[in-house]
Amino acid sequence: MAFLLSFVILAFIIIIIIFYLSPSPTKKAQETTTYGPPSYPLIGSILSFNKNRLRLLQWYTELLRISPSQTILVPLLGNRRTIVTANPENIEYILKTNFFNFPKGKHFTDLLGDLLGGGIFNVDGHSWSSQRKLASHEFSTRSLRSFAFQVLKDEVENRLVAVLSAAADVGTTLDLQDVLKRFAFDVVCKVSLGWDPDCLDLTRPVNPLVEAFDTAAEISARRATEPVYAVWKVKRVLNVGSERRLKEAIKTVHVLVSQIVRAKKKSLEIGTGEEAKQDLLSRFLAAGHDGEAVRDMVISFIMAGRDTTSAAMTWLFWLLTENDDVERKILKEVDPLVSLGLGFEDLKEMNYTKACLCEAMRLYPPVSWDSKHAANDDVLPDGTRLKKGDKVTYFPYGMGRMETLWGKDSEEFKPNRWFDYEPGSTQPVLKPVSPYKFPVFQAGPRVCVGKEMAFMQMKYVVGSVLSRFEIVPVNKDRPVFVPLLTAHMAGGLKVKIKRRSHILNSV
Repeated sequence: MAFLLSFVILAFIIIIIIFYLSPSPTKKAQETTTYGPPSYPLIGSILSFNKNRLRLLQWYTELLRISPSQTILVPLLGNRRTIVTANPENIEYILKTNFFNFPKGKHFTDLLGDLLGGGIFNVDGHSWSSQRKLASHEFSTRSLRSFAFQVLKDEVENRLVAVLSAAADVGTTLDLQDVLKRFAFDVVCKVSLGWDPDCLDLTRPVNPLVEAFDTAAEISARRATEPVYAVWKVKRVLNVGSERRLKEAIKTVHVLVSQIVRAKKKSLEIGTGEEAKQDLLSRFLAAGHDGEAVRDMVISFIMAGRDTTSAAMTWLFWLLTENDDVERKILKEVDPLVSLGLGFEDLKEMNYTKACLCEAMRLYPPVSWDSKHAANDDVLPDGTRLKKGDKVTYFPYGMGRMETLWGKDSEEFKPNRWFDYEPGSTQPVLKPVSPYKFPVFQAGPRVCVGKEMAFMQMKYVVGSVLSRFEIVPVNKDRPVFVPLLTAHMAGGLKVKIKRRSHILNSV
């Protein structure tokens, strides 16, 4: 059935091309926009899009580099016009200045709506505003930060270090990306749900919730790469192929999370102490939220927290294997802190480690692109005219590779670019960088509420791991960056683990 559907759609496209393709594509392209791929009547840029479908990141980046405004137009058959921009002034306008004219929009929420439902990352308007207010309040509390740090510390010291130590002792090959994803899932489930999936026990089968999340996230993301938008919708109606697998995976996610929510609610009703009320789910339930609303909220937080930090750390660990001098500087920074026991306040002093994380995310952002939709006709600061309903995409991956933003060495890993010298000082300090130039945590009203908690987690893991172990990649080839809902390294990061000769603490 899926093959027949694809054949019918392909035949339809061929008919359109035969009867409607203009003999002067260059001229027609100019009628739409000066910058962007060739565009034709009715089918738009579908030919170029399909040709570059497996390298969209590189293709968009190439097109943006030759656009004087770093903005391009990509019209597709059956889709709204797509404007892709790497221009910080445009991004500030979209995410802050005229924020209310650029909601996520139905096109975007349709893609993720089956999985995320009415969760904070998939809604606009009052629903978003109320959830945002609740989340911002909770993430700003000292009690949640302390609880999250204790969860992080326990997971690192009692599980992550044990897994790496065992691999070092036996000499086995580990997929470090998989280990970090398991670690991150444990942490985010403990903090969000007060539930421990114990994913770092490698002797156990993969938790069904983890498998379902992976499947649902991948298929939901691939909906956006269909050359013809209607394809996935037709497959969903017919319940065939990937859409059938997605439906089954989402059912598993919803059922398992709902069970956890009900169990938590029951435990709170019979509980007596405050200890059971530290996680986000307990806080949401205590605030009077219930049912699908709570389920969708915690699913959104799990989705946001489980792969973003693990992706950033995976790429940093690989980059450090290619840059020994940078690794030595991190060790010089963290060794004195780890020797006394890495504490919450110590993390604030790890500025060089933070610069390395920012540099890794500049080159390999966990979220490669994000889209909004124009609620009304508008004009971006660079003069690009928008029509109501246009999809407007800002593009962190391409921005990190723009010479106009980062210099001629934009594709090189150089953490020192994040430092500056204050007058009269010999010590470099982290310089402020506009979030609209570096929008990996978004910016404006929708800036990531968990940004500081993410840095806390990543600094602690990087410091704890590097001070104890050397990471040695098994494969010397350059890893492939795969952009889905959260970007990852194709095939994982296979490594050998070696103990450092100057272990500061007993493991």
